[in-house]
Amino acid sequence: MSGNALIVGAGPGLSASLARTLAKEGYRVSLAARSPGKLEGLCAETGAKAHACNAADAASVARLFQDLDEAGATPDLVVYNASGRVRGPVAELNLEDVHAALDVTAFGALAVAHEAAKRMVPKGKGVMLFTGASAGIKGFPQSAPFAMGKFALRGLCQSLARELSPQNIHVVHFVIDGVIYNPDRGAPYDDPDKTLHPDAIARTYLEISRQDKSAWTSELELRPSVEKF
Repeated sequence: MSGNALIVGAGPGLSASLARTLAKEGYRVSLAARSPGKLEGLCAETGAKAHACNAADAASVARLFQDLDEAGATPDLVVYNASGRVRGPVAELNLEDVHAALDVTAFGALAVAHEAAKRMVPKGKGVMLFTGASAGIKGFPQSAPFAMGKFALRGLCQSLARELSPQNIHVVHFVIDGVIYNPDRGAPYDDPDKTLHPDAIARTYLEISRQDKSAWTSELELRPSVEKF
C-alpha cells in the first residue's frame, strides 16, 4: 500500500485515469464529487470509495476530510481536479454563474488545500497536485471567468509551494495546454494525434509525486507535440 489518495472533482476522463493509475500503484483511493453516484463503475473497477462533496462549500470540504479521517483514509496525496467554466462576451455574462465558477476553480482549491495542510503539516509530509490550464497563463477572448479562476489557482499554488515546500509538502501546478482525448465528445476531442491522453497525464502526475525532494518540480506544462505555444 502506497498510502491514501484523494481526487476532488472526480469524474470521467483525467480523474478516472488518475484513479486507475493510483489504484494500480497500491493507493487507497477516495473520490469526491457533487454526484458520487456517477462514480459507481469507477469505484467497482478501482476499489475506490466515492464521497459527496461540493468543493465550493468550505463546510462540505471539511466534512469530507473528517469522514476520511474517521475511515482511516486521511490523504497523503491530494489531487484537485475540480473546475468551473463560463464562456461568452463579457457584456453578456451571467455574473451569478461566473461567481459559482470561480468558487469551484479557485476558492474550492484553497478550501481543499486548507484541510489537507492541517493534516500534512503535523506529519511533515504530503503531496498536493492541482490541475490548471493554459488559461492560467494567458486569457483568451470570451473566456474571462475561466482565465480568472485558473490565474487564481496558479497564484494559490505558487504561494502554497513557497510556504509548504520547506515543511516537506510537495505542491505542484500542472498546466494542461491542449484538449484532453475523449472520443465520446466528438471533434476536436476524438483525435488521438492532436490531444493529450488522460492516461499519459496521469502517469506524469504519479511520476512527479514521487520526485526526490532535492529536485522538486512546482509547475509543469503538458501539451501534445503538435500543440502551438
